[in-house]
Amino acid sequence: MNIKVTSVMVTDQARALQFYTEVLGFVKKTDIPLGEHSWLTVVAPDERDGVELLLEPLGFAPARTYQQALFEAGIPLATFNVADVQREYERLLALGVRFSMPPTPMGAVTLAVLDDTCGNYIQLVQV
Repeated sequence: MNIKVTSVMVTDQARALQFYTEVLGFVKKTDIPLGEHSWLTVVAPDERDGVELLLEPLGFAPARTYQQALFEAGIPLATFNVADVQREYERLLALGVRFSMPPTPMGAVTLAVLDDTCGNYIQLVQV
């Protein structure tokens, strides 16, 4: 068993695609229209056949409630690994990304938490 696709709930797929590709640096892999939304995935540029991140539209009211509760509590919805969290933090800050937590050492890892502009906090981790 392995993970092929995982989801991040987003309030706006077009805005999410722009943020996840142009700002975070992922690459669009799949965009299949499904009515008013799409099956829209992105992947890491160096792992184009790796795990896909589905930019999941919030069409289900309980999902919207869950996303809002996580955000209000400051809890990240997803975690992405980075090689150098301080360097990534500085790059993203220069692009206008807002962080709720700057790079912070936590034992063997360093964490930072950013706002993805689509209703989620995303945690960056350097192991």
